[in-house]
Amino acid sequence: MIGPVLIANRGEIACRIAATCRRLGLRSIAVFSDADAGALHVAAADAAERIGPAPPRESYLSIPAIIAAAGRSGARMVHPGYGFLSENAEFARACAEAGLVFIGPPEAAIRAMGGKAAAKAVAREAGVPAIPGDDGADQSPERLATEAARIGFPVMIKAVAGGGGRGMRRADSAEAFPAALAAARREAAAFGDDHVLLERFIARARHIEVQVFADAHGTVLHLGERDCSLQRRNQKLVEESPGPGVTPALRAELGRRAIALARAVGYVGAGTVEFVADAEGPLAAERIWFIEMNTRLQVEHPVTEMVTGLDLVEWQLRIAAGERLPAAPPPLSGHAVEARLCAEDPARNFLPSPGTITRLDLPEPAPGLRIDAGFRSGDVLTPHYDPLIAKLIAHAPSRTEALARLAAALDAVRVEGIRTNAGFLARVLRSEAMQAGAVDTHFLEGFRRQEGTQA
Repeated sequence: MIGPVLIANRGEIACRIAATCRRLGLRSIAVFSDADAGALHVAAADAAERIGPAPPRESYLSIPAIIAAAGRSGARMVHPGYGFLSENAEFARACAEAGLVFIGPPEAAIRAMGGKAAAKAVAREAGVPAIPGDDGADQSPERLATEAARIGFPVMIKAVAGGGGRGMRRADSAEAFPAALAAARREAAAFGDDHVLLERFIARARHIEVQVFADAHGTVLHLGERDCSLQRRNQKLVEESPGPGVTPALRAELGRRAIALARAVGYVGAGTVEFVADAEGPLAAERIWFIEMNTRLQVEHPVTEMVTGLDLVEWQLRIAAGERLPAAPPPLSGHAVEARLCAEDPARNFLPSPGTITRLDLPEPAPGLRIDAGFRSGDVLTPHYDPLIAKLIAHAPSRTEALARLAAALDAVRVEGIRTNAGFLARVLRSEAMQAGAVDTHFLEGFRRQEGTQA
């Protein structure tokens, strides 16, 4: 193993990486903006380096600032976490040029999967079915409108370089298409590329992703799937593993597809291959399509850790140090569900709720219950960053027990000073549709509207 490790991120993921480093005897170094000088992730690390003012582009998104901090601290490895620079090929290159080990895939793999259109082309070459649509070779509004009509409305317009649910718009008709295209392009520009692609809109969609790992010696494994269908504004709030309705045969097929794609781009490290499934009727391989690959660790990785007994950050560190993966992954055991506790108000369309957290009481970790927190009482949650406060993860022998355990944990959350989604998510977990596994990517919005009507 190589250390020290600079953690180029903040919040709960930085705390989580620091914990694994400590267990492995590796020194960890946090970075912080002026807004985070007293943050929990700074206290969780062995040392810390200031990287700039609060705005992300002047701190957490500043490659020169991160590289300089690594140099000052004596770091030898850099873990990017997720978000920020985690899927930035230029950052991976900058780390290599500075003599730092980037804990992530090769620069070429990041580039190959960084654009949704290019990623789908690679998938097709690898024999992995991609969702029907148009890859946007001609970006003229007229051509895109023609292709949208060919695909058939409604269609999804997606930023080629987008992520995190941003740069996506649905167009329900030819008349609505120009305005939706303009809105998608405005958001896409924030990623430095206003190109878009078009995809068939799936009325009842499930979001299913497969966790893959690859080492530098040719071994590629998958660790099963996660269902991430409970989303608001195309951003995940609840994730679980195994996926409801995913049979062993279907799991094997999705794993085969994910491994084929990883091999096609010479992947090394942790990655997630994401699929969209048509949920009209039982899940079937012929109605599941590749949509993109995230070349990093995912927010929802703890559910995979709970059902496999693995520490995925440890696997990342060992792979980055040149170690080999085992010949086969462990079998999945039980069921795990994660809820993202966020500073937001579901009653006001999930509007963020920044401010000072005057009280934050989270349930104590226990057998079958894990808490990954990035904040504590007295911390300030600023509008500069993501509103994620903590992740609550439950594990049990059955899905029913895991859902009940997680709902009870959410009931025990006490937060003052800001609003959160804790109560809303507890009600979602107890809903008839969730208990039956009959949810899709539009369920949360409908559930929120129904609650508003009943209120």
